[in-house]
Amino acid sequence: AVRAGAVDAGAKYGYEVTFAGPTAESETYVPEQREKLQSALNSKFTKAIVLATIGQGFADELITAYNKNIPIVEFDSGLYANRADVDPSKDPTIGKVATDNRAAAALVAENFYNYLKTNNKISADKTFKIGVIQHDSSATGIDRAGGFEEKFKALAQADGITVDINHQTKTNNDGEYKAAVQALQVAGVEAIFMSNEGVVNEVSAEVADNKAKYENILFCGFDCGTNQYNWIKNDGGKYPTLVGSVAQDSYSIGYQAVEMAAKKLAGESFEKNVGIAGQWYT
Repeated sequence: AVRAGAVDAGAKYGYEVTFAGPTAESETYVPEQREKLQSALNSKFTKAIVLATIGQGFADELITAYNKNIPIVEFDSGLYANRADVDPSKDPTIGKVATDNRAAAALVAENFYNYLKTNNKISADKTFKIGVIQHDSSATGIDRAGGFEEKFKALAQADGITVDINHQTKTNNDGEYKAAVQALQVAGVEAIFMSNEGVVNEVSAEVADNKAKYENILFCGFDCGTNQYNWIKNDGGKYPTLVGSVAQDSYSIGYQAVEMAAKKLAGESFEKNVGIAGQWYT
Protein backbone atom coordinates (compact mmCIF):
# COMPACT_ATOMS: atom_id res chain seq x y z
CA ALA A 1 0.00 0.00 0.00
CA VAL A 2 2.89 2.37 0.77
CA ARG A 3 4.44 1.54 -2.59
CA ALA A 4 1.17 2.16 -4.46
CA GLY A 5 0.86 5.62 -2.95
CA ALA A 6 4.51 6.42 -3.61
CA VAL A 7 4.32 5.33 -7.25
CA ASP A 8 1.14 7.34 -7.85
CA ALA A 9 2.69 10.49 -6.40
CA GLY A 10 5.81 9.93 -8.50
CA ALA A 11 3.68 9.68 -11.62
CA LYS A 12 1.86 12.91 -10.76
CA TYR A 13 5.07 14.88 -10.28
CA GLY A 14 7.06 13.24 -13.08
CA TYR A 15 9.43 11.01 -11.11
CA GLU A 16 10.17 7.30 -11.33
CA VAL A 17 9.94 5.66 -7.91
CA THR A 18 12.07 2.67 -6.98
CA PHE A 19 10.86 0.80 -3.91
CA ALA A 20 13.14 -1.44 -1.85
CA GLY A 21 13.09 -2.83 1.66
CA PRO A 22 14.75 -5.37 3.95
CA THR A 23 13.61 -8.97 4.26
CA ALA A 24 11.68 -8.24 7.47
CA GLU A 25 10.94 -5.35 9.84
CA SER A 26 13.49 -6.48 12.40
CA GLU A 27 16.68 -4.83 13.58
CA THR A 28 18.47 -8.01 12.48
CA TYR A 29 18.12 -6.75 8.91
CA VAL A 30 19.60 -3.26 9.46
CA PRO A 31 22.78 -4.18 7.47
CA GLU A 32 20.64 -5.28 4.52
CA GLN A 33 18.65 -2.05 4.63
CA ARG A 34 21.83 0.02 4.83
CA GLU A 35 23.11 -1.70 1.68
CA LYS A 36 19.93 -0.77 -0.17
CA LEU A 37 20.19 2.82 1.01
CA GLN A 38 23.85 3.01 0.00
CA SER A 39 22.92 1.71 -3.44
CA ALA A 40 20.31 4.45 -3.82
CA LEU A 41 22.79 7.10 -2.67
CA ASN A 42 25.36 5.87 -5.18
CA SER A 43 22.96 5.97 -8.11
CA LYS A 44 23.41 8.96 -10.42
CA PHE A 45 19.65 9.00 -10.98
CA THR A 46 18.62 9.51 -7.34
CA LYS A 47 17.11 12.96 -6.74
CA ALA A 48 15.54 12.32 -3.30
CA ILE A 49 14.97 9.44 -0.89
CA VAL A 50 12.09 8.58 1.41
CA LEU A 51 13.32 6.38 4.23
CA ALA A 52 11.80 4.26 7.01
CA THR A 53 14.60 2.86 9.15
CA ILE A 54 14.19 -0.35 11.13
CA GLY A 55 16.88 0.48 13.68
CA GLN A 56 20.00 2.53 14.32
CA GLY A 57 23.27 2.85 12.43
CA PHE A 58 22.37 5.14 9.50
CA ALA A 59 24.30 8.29 10.47
CA ASP A 60 26.97 7.79 7.79
CA GLU A 61 24.34 7.47 5.08
CA LEU A 62 22.60 10.64 6.23
CA ILE A 63 25.91 12.52 6.06
CA THR A 64 26.48 11.16 2.55
CA ALA A 65 23.00 12.31 1.50
CA TYR A 66 23.74 15.82 2.75
CA ASN A 67 27.07 15.95 0.94
CA LYS A 68 25.38 14.84 -2.28
CA ASN A 69 22.50 17.31 -1.81
CA ILE A 70 19.94 14.49 -1.73
CA PRO A 71 16.95 15.42 0.46
CA ILE A 72 15.65 12.72 2.81
CA VAL A 73 11.98 12.40 3.80
CA GLU A 74 11.37 10.29 6.89
CA PHE A 75 8.34 8.06 6.57
CA ASP A 76 6.64 5.63 8.92
CA SER A 77 9.56 5.14 11.33
CA GLY A 78 11.50 7.99 12.89
CA LEU A 79 15.18 8.73 12.32
CA TYR A 80 15.72 10.51 15.63
CA ALA A 81 18.30 8.04 17.00
CA ASN A 82 20.24 7.99 13.72
CA ARG A 83 20.30 11.78 13.50
CA ALA A 84 21.84 12.13 16.97
CA ASP A 85 25.30 11.65 15.42
CA VAL A 86 24.68 14.10 12.58
CA ASP A 87 25.62 17.79 12.76
CA PRO A 88 22.23 19.60 12.82
CA SER A 89 23.56 22.10 10.29
CA LYS A 90 24.24 19.21 7.91
CA ASP A 91 21.03 17.23 8.38
CA PRO A 92 19.58 16.14 4.99
CA THR A 93 16.09 15.38 6.34
CA ILE A 94 13.45 17.83 5.18
CA GLY A 95 10.38 16.44 6.93
CA LYS A 96 8.42 13.44 8.09
CA VAL A 97 5.27 11.62 7.00
CA ALA A 98 3.91 8.96 9.30
CA THR A 99 0.99 7.61 11.19
CA ASP A 100 0.69 9.60 14.39
CA ASN A 101 1.65 6.46 16.28
CA ARG A 102 1.07 7.88 19.74
CA ALA A 103 -2.40 9.15 18.84
CA ALA A 104 -3.31 5.96 16.97
CA ALA A 105 -2.22 3.77 19.89
CA ALA A 106 -4.23 6.01 22.22
CA LEU A 107 -7.22 5.30 19.97
CA VAL A 108 -6.65 1.57 20.56
CA ALA A 109 -6.49 2.15 24.31
CA GLU A 110 -9.67 4.22 24.34
CA ASN A 111 -11.73 1.72 22.37
CA PHE A 112 -10.27 -1.28 24.18
CA TYR A 113 -10.91 0.31 27.59
CA ASN A 114 -14.50 1.07 26.60
CA TYR A 115 -14.96 -2.58 25.63
CA LEU A 116 -13.60 -3.74 28.99
CA LYS A 117 -15.81 -1.31 30.88
CA THR A 118 -18.95 -2.08 28.90
CA ASN A 119 -18.45 -5.82 29.39
CA ASN A 120 -17.65 -5.54 33.12
CA LYS A 121 -14.09 -6.80 32.62
CA ILE A 122 -12.55 -4.02 34.70
CA SER A 123 -13.51 -2.64 38.12
CA ALA A 124 -12.25 -0.48 40.97
CA ASP A 125 -12.13 -3.34 43.47
CA LYS A 126 -9.11 -5.07 41.92
CA THR A 127 -5.93 -4.27 40.01
CA PHE A 128 -6.23 -4.85 36.28
CA LYS A 129 -3.18 -6.57 34.79
CA ILE A 130 -2.35 -5.79 31.20
CA GLY A 131 0.60 -6.73 29.01
CA VAL A 132 2.23 -4.66 26.26
CA ILE A 133 4.47 -6.25 23.63
CA GLN A 134 6.52 -3.49 21.98
CA HIS A 135 8.01 -4.68 18.70
CA ASP A 136 11.37 -2.85 18.89
CA SER A 137 13.15 0.21 20.23
CA SER A 138 12.52 2.43 17.19
CA ALA A 139 10.52 5.66 17.47
CA THR A 140 7.52 3.75 16.14
CA GLY A 141 7.71 1.09 18.83
CA ILE A 142 8.26 3.63 21.59
CA ASP A 143 5.37 5.86 20.50
CA ARG A 144 2.90 3.03 20.03
CA ALA A 145 3.59 1.45 23.40
CA GLY A 146 3.77 4.82 25.13
CA GLY A 147 0.61 6.16 23.53
CA PHE A 148 -1.35 3.07 24.53
CA GLU A 149 -0.08 2.95 28.10
CA GLU A 150 -0.52 6.65 28.75
CA LYS A 151 -4.13 6.71 27.54
CA PHE A 152 -5.11 3.45 29.23
CA LYS A 153 -3.71 4.61 32.59
CA ALA A 154 -5.47 7.97 32.30
CA LEU A 155 -8.84 6.34 31.60
CA ALA A 156 -8.42 3.86 34.44
CA GLN A 157 -7.31 6.54 36.88
CA ALA A 158 -10.39 8.61 36.07
CA ASP A 159 -12.51 5.62 37.13
CA GLY A 160 -10.47 4.92 40.25
CA ILE A 161 -9.02 1.71 38.81
CA THR A 162 -5.45 0.56 39.49
CA VAL A 163 -3.56 -0.79 36.48
CA ASP A 164 -0.46 -2.98 36.49
CA ILE A 165 1.28 -2.88 33.09
CA ASN A 166 3.79 -5.60 32.22
CA HIS A 167 5.84 -4.03 29.41
CA GLN A 168 7.96 -6.24 27.16
CA THR A 169 10.22 -4.68 24.52
CA LYS A 170 11.39 -7.30 22.03
CA THR A 171 12.66 -7.78 18.49
CA ASN A 172 11.49 -10.46 16.11
CA ASN A 173 14.55 -12.65 16.71
CA ASP A 174 14.28 -16.37 17.45
CA GLY A 175 10.69 -16.31 18.65
CA GLU A 176 10.97 -13.38 21.07
CA TYR A 177 7.34 -12.30 20.57
CA LYS A 178 6.22 -15.85 21.26
CA ALA A 179 8.32 -15.85 24.42
CA ALA A 180 6.81 -12.51 25.43
CA VAL A 181 3.21 -13.69 25.19
CA GLN A 182 4.11 -16.87 27.06
CA ALA A 183 5.69 -14.81 29.85
CA LEU A 184 2.66 -12.53 30.04
CA GLN A 185 0.33 -15.51 30.32
CA VAL A 186 2.40 -16.91 33.19
CA ALA A 187 2.31 -13.47 34.85
CA GLY A 188 -1.48 -13.62 34.85
CA VAL A 189 -2.31 -10.65 32.62
CA GLU A 190 -5.93 -10.21 31.60
CA ALA A 191 -5.28 -8.33 28.36
CA ILE A 192 -2.46 -7.76 25.86
CA PHE A 193 -1.68 -4.96 23.40
CA MET A 194 0.49 -5.92 20.39
CA SER A 195 2.26 -2.97 18.77
CA ASN A 196 2.65 -4.14 15.17
CA GLU A 197 1.88 -6.85 12.63
CA GLY A 198 5.13 -8.69 13.33
CA VAL A 199 4.05 -9.20 16.93
CA VAL A 200 0.57 -10.24 15.84
CA ASN A 201 1.89 -12.78 13.34
CA GLU A 202 3.94 -14.65 15.93
CA VAL A 203 1.47 -14.31 18.78
CA SER A 204 -1.48 -15.42 16.64
CA ALA A 205 0.25 -18.72 15.85
CA GLU A 206 1.09 -19.30 19.52
CA VAL A 207 -2.42 -18.59 20.82
CA ALA A 208 -4.07 -20.63 18.07
CA ASP A 209 -1.91 -23.63 18.94
CA ASN A 210 -2.64 -23.22 22.66
CA LYS A 211 -6.10 -21.66 22.75
CA ALA A 212 -7.08 -23.10 26.12
CA LYS A 213 -4.09 -21.47 27.78
CA TYR A 214 -4.96 -18.01 26.42
CA GLU A 215 -8.75 -18.12 26.21
CA ASN A 216 -9.23 -15.81 29.22
CA ILE A 217 -6.91 -13.11 27.84
CA LEU A 218 -8.34 -10.32 25.66
CA PHE A 219 -6.13 -8.96 22.88
CA CYS A 220 -5.87 -5.75 20.86
CA GLY A 221 -3.43 -4.81 18.13
CA PHE A 222 -1.98 -2.42 15.59
CA ASP A 223 -1.81 -2.78 11.75
CA CYS A 224 -3.91 -5.00 9.51
CA GLY A 225 -2.25 -7.91 7.76
CA THR A 226 -3.68 -11.27 6.74
CA ASN A 227 -3.06 -13.03 10.06
CA GLN A 228 -4.59 -10.22 12.07
CA TYR A 229 -7.55 -10.03 9.70
CA ASN A 230 -8.16 -13.77 10.10
CA TRP A 231 -7.76 -13.54 13.86
CA ILE A 232 -10.23 -10.69 14.28
CA LYS A 233 -12.79 -12.55 12.15
CA ASN A 234 -12.09 -15.73 14.16
CA ASP A 235 -14.16 -17.98 11.93
CA GLY A 236 -14.60 -21.32 13.66
CA GLY A 237 -13.45 -19.99 17.03
CA LYS A 238 -9.80 -20.87 16.44
CA TYR A 239 -8.43 -18.02 18.55
CA PRO A 240 -9.05 -16.25 21.85
CA THR A 241 -10.72 -12.84 21.42
CA LEU A 242 -9.00 -10.08 19.48
CA VAL A 243 -11.27 -7.16 20.45
CA GLY A 244 -10.01 -4.72 17.82
CA SER A 245 -7.05 -2.99 16.23
CA VAL A 246 -6.03 0.20 14.49
CA ALA A 247 -4.93 0.30 10.87
CA GLN A 248 -2.63 2.79 9.16
CA ASP A 249 -3.50 4.66 5.98
CA SER A 250 -0.37 3.32 4.30
CA TYR A 251 -1.29 4.56 0.82
CA SER A 252 -1.42 8.16 2.02
CA ILE A 253 1.90 7.75 3.84
CA GLY A 254 3.62 6.67 0.63
CA TYR A 255 1.90 9.31 -1.48
CA GLN A 256 2.56 12.25 0.79
CA ALA A 257 6.18 11.27 1.44
CA VAL A 258 6.99 11.30 -2.26
CA GLU A 259 4.91 14.45 -2.74
CA MET A 260 6.98 16.20 -0.06
CA ALA A 261 10.20 15.23 -1.82
CA ALA A 262 8.86 16.41 -5.17
CA LYS A 263 7.80 19.77 -3.75
CA LYS A 264 11.23 20.23 -2.17
CA LEU A 265 12.90 19.56 -5.52
CA ALA A 266 10.54 22.03 -7.22
CA GLY A 267 11.27 24.72 -4.64
CA GLU A 268 7.65 24.74 -3.44
CA SER A 269 6.50 25.15 0.16
CA PHE A 270 5.29 22.07 2.05
CA GLU A 271 4.23 20.98 5.52
CA LYS A 272 7.26 19.42 7.21
CA ASN A 273 5.54 17.14 9.74
CA VAL A 274 2.56 15.25 8.33
CA GLY A 275 0.64 13.01 10.72
CA ILE A 276 -1.68 10.43 9.15
CA ALA A 277 -4.62 9.33 11.26
CA GLY A 278 -5.29 5.69 12.15
CA GLN A 279 -8.66 3.89 12.09
CA TRP A 280 -10.02 1.58 14.81
CA TYR A 281 -11.67 -1.55 13.43
CA THR A 282 -13.33 -4.64 14.89
